[in-house]
Formats: sequence, C-alpha cells, structure tokens
Amino acid sequence: MTAYLDGTDLQEKTARHPCYSGGCQNGRMHLPVAPACNISCNYCNRKFDCVNESRPGVASEVLSPQAAAEKYLRVKAALPSIQVVGIAGPGDALANFERTEETLLRIRAVDPDVVFCLSTNGLYLDQYAERLREIGVTHVTVTMNTIDAQIGAQIYREVVYEGHKYTGLEGAALLLEKQLSGLEQLKRLALVSKINTVLIRGINDGDIENVARKARDYGVYIGNVMQLIPASGSVFEHMPLTSNQELNEVRKRCEPYVKQMYHCQQCRADAIGLLGQDCSAEFRENQPAVATADSAEDPPKGTFTALVTTKDRRLINQHFGHADQFYIYRYEDGAIRLKDIRDVTKYCGSSAECGEEERNEGILAALQDCDFVLTQRIGYYPQQLLERHGKKIITTYGFISEELQKTASEFLRGK
Repeated sequence: MTAYLDGTDLQEKTARHPCYSGGCQNGRMHLPVAPACNISCNYCNRKFDCVNESRPGVASEVLSPQAAAEKYLRVKAALPSIQVVGIAGPGDALANFERTEETLLRIRAVDPDVVFCLSTNGLYLDQYAERLREIGVTHVTVTMNTIDAQIGAQIYREVVYEGHKYTGLEGAALLLEKQLSGLEQLKRLALVSKINTVLIRGINDGDIENVARKARDYGVYIGNVMQLIPASGSVFEHMPLTSNQELNEVRKRCEPYVKQMYHCQQCRADAIGLLGQDCSAEFRENQPAVATADSAEDPPKGTFTALVTTKDRRLINQHFGHADQFYIYRYEDGAIRLKDIRDVTKYCGSSAECGEEERNEGILAALQDCDFVLTQRIGYYPQQLLERHGKKIITTYGFISEELQKTASEFLRGK
C-alpha cells in the first residue's frame, strides 16, 4: 500500500499540519502507544518517561493500538478540527514499531484522509522508512542534537541497537550515523522531515548551526530548536535554562540553512487539540470528580500552599506569564481547598513590558505565602525570579486536585 505521496498531496497535508505550516488552526492528536526507548539522554528521567517531543514524552497513560484507535474516533467526533495523528512516545515510535504500525493501520482503516506523523531519535529510521511510506506516514521528526559525536557523548549515556549497548563516543557516533542514514532515506522517499534540536547551554549551543547546515543537505523541510526543560532526577536536572531571546538568536542563525519553527509548544506525548491549547485531560478515562476532592487512598500528612494558573478552575492549563488571576490552594493532610483568588497584572503584557520591576513586585506580593507554583509553562526570567525567592516551580498539565495530590506525594512523603 502506498499512500499520499504525490507532490500536491504532500503540500496539502503539510499545509494542514500545525507544526509544519506555521501554526495553522488545525488540531492534532498524539497517541501514546510507544513506551520503550532505545537511547538514554542526560536530559531525560525514564521514571517520568522519555523526553522526545510539554514536557515532551510525558503521557498520563500508555494505550494499546486498539484503545488508541477507539480513542481517536471518540476525540474526532468531539473535535472535528483534529487533522493530524502523531506518535511521539512516550518513548520512541520506532523502538516500538509493531505498536506504532498497528495503531496507524487501524486509524487509516477508518479515516483515509488524516495526516500521519511521528517523531523518533532516528536510530531505526533507515530500517523502517520504506514501511512508514507504505502505511501513509508523510511527516517525520528526528530529534538530532548535534552532528559532533564528541558532543553527543556528553548528551547520551547509552544507545541500545540490535540488542547491543553502546556508551560514550561509540554510542553517540552510532546514533549520528543512523540519524543521517535515516534522513537520507526520507529524502529518497520524498517524505517531509523536521529536525528537533534541544538547546543545551554549554554543551551543544555552538553546534546547532552546524546541525541546520547538515539538515539542508538532506532536504529537511523545517528545523525546530527547543528549550531544554530539565527533568527532575535527570543528569541535566540543574542545567541552566535559556531565555526566549537566546533561543530565537540561535534560530535566526540557522535560518539561512533551513526554515525555522517559532511556534513550537513542546507538546506532551498525549497532547490533543490546537497548539498551545492541550485538552488531553478532558479525554482521560479516569478523571477526578472536582478540584477540591481528596482522591488519595492514603494522603500524605502535612500542609503547603500552592499557586495554580488555570483558565477554568479545573485544569492547570495556563502559562504563568498569561495569568491575570492566581488561584491559591491549601493542602492539609489530604484535604484540598481553594483559599483565595488574587488579581495580578500579567507578567507578559507584551514582549516590551515583560518583567518590569513594578509588575515583578506585584506578582511576588501575590504569592508570598505560597510554597509551590504549579503552571503549565513558565518563561526563563519569571522562573529565575521566583526561584530566587524560594518558590518551587512545577510545570505540569492536568486536573488541579490530581496535580496537588502528586505534589503532596512527592514532597511531603519525602519529609
């Protein structure tokens, strides 16, 4: 079976894909059917799933191919704007190829028009590229952080290929070789490719322009330089963050070689909906009843106060800089209650106004009694500001009660 490989069809499908087209108003659905990963990255903690693509690679559950296809039909009926199905983990799509293949075939049988994409570290891409084309995958993202194996050895702890484990320079060189071979296959098969690169200050920041230059040689359609989101418990847990300004400066240096993506939301492996408007929690099988419910069977003893950014009082689903109200919750021995709602001036009224001293003081005053800040995303400068004032930042997405219980379990049980 060969599907949708005519040039006109590919252009039309690319225009429908929000990541490749510059943020068109179509929805996408990531199906978390691929739990295993075949490399270990220093920015990843496998306890919380692998980082490939908010935090990328994170998913609330892993679905079987059959369950994924059934969920797709349910979501598509509720959200007709869904035009793209992607597999982005929570491990690597090609390290779980049988599950990936079955999922896509099941969906293709009920929807011949949906756009298929997947993301991969590229280790097995040259092996499976032909089959991906046959089952109708048109867009492939490869996470490629360097073209220098010496740098790669600082990013990857180990690479597992054909049952053998490779570490250090040997593992990094093997991964790079397979990534380039895979990109060559995508070019030969006329599949649309994207390269994701995680910007790791002090490690690969001097090599990213070289990645873009190499990407041009392989006909890569678009490049996506992403901010490192340090995962708790990972080797790079305390690596310095990069600001949006630094990120965009690197992107601009790459633009002469390959088109750059400026609208990436670093989506979860189970993201659903428009970019920047993830509604995957709405479609989870098991949802907590209300935001003040005590859902833990054996709740940790202790108390804390948390600031939450939310658009609807149900989900942690708002960027910190976009919030004009802070919701303050109190946790006490398993009970959760809404303590206060505080009006604030948005941290980011505009790019020129972000971080003005007066608004910083107002924000700090509004959360002075808070131990934690739970937000879907936060920028480099506000995170630095809050951490300097002793606030623990947790970037997450989900039901408020659920995430507060997780916070209690992680921090109170530790005490």
